Amino acid sequence: MKKVLLSIVAVIALGSTAMAANTQTGCGLGAEVIKSPDSAVLYALQATTNGTSGNQTFGITSGTSGCEKTKFVMNERAQEFVASNMDQLSKEIAIGHGESIDTLAELLDIADKVTFSASLQENYNSIYTSKDVKMSNVLDNISTTTL
Repeated sequence: MKKVLLSIVAVIALGSTAMAANTQTGCGLGAEVIKSPDSAVLYALQATTNGTSGNQTFGITSGTSGCEKTKFVMNERAQEFVASNMDQLSKEIAIGHGESIDTLAELLDIADKVTFSASLQENYNSIYTSKDVKMSNVLDNISTTTL
């Protein structure tokens, strides 16, 4: 056990002195401790540290541990709202304004409702891709085309 721990400490110490930026394993504790791995073993250790410490998800949502905070984090209330208001939301997005769009903007914590509404209307065909589109697809399409 001592040998394993000592090996990990040595790998971390050696890996943190490298200069190149890492883009293969993302952000998180592993990426912060092992700044720039230069071998497959160090990449594996970095990815394992990110995965087992469970902080990569927190870092992504909070903008810590070398992660960029996302503009758009889906929440359960927004999902429920869209699921319950698919038809009305579709109509309002088509015309570019309405109470459902305003409510969705509030649930998604979007300050500029006018720009949000205009962007939704402009991307209507990319958001509602078919007559039978599912709620999850609508939300994914909103996040990729509008935000």
